[in-house]
Amino acid sequence: MRIGELAARAGTTTRTLRYYEARGLLPARRGHNGYRTYDEDDLKLLRQIRTLQDFGFDLEETRPFVECLRAGHPEGDACPASLAVYRRKLGELDALIGELQTVRAQVGQQLERAERARDGLAADAEVPGGPEPQCELGGIHR
Repeated sequence: MRIGELAARAGTTTRTLRYYEARGLLPARRGHNGYRTYDEDDLKLLRQIRTLQDFGFDLEETRPFVECLRAGHPEGDACPASLAVYRRKLGELDALIGELQTVRAQVGQQLERAERARDGLAADAEVPGGPEPQCELGGIHR
């Protein structure tokens, strides 16, 4: 198939395919007429790359999977280098999840503190001679 058909079947652009070719991820085969030619194996490579990128892998992280497919394995993650990339990505994701959990806990603590402060102000406002309640914009409620 030619580059336009491959791009359409893979759900990408010819520009992207040329970029992958320049990066060595997609083979650069030419027919007798000089046009780029591709086959079903190339479509499988592209689908592997796209799936991994959808998972958050950067383009260079897809290389071991592509090389595994090119080596004749039925799946791009059947090789030790691909498994190593999965492990490294899981470690990165675990670290990010840990950071997000820390931030979430901090935001939750701030919310609790702010709600206690608000409740304290509301209680003070109910006491005769207490402060007038204020809205978020600094105005006075009456």
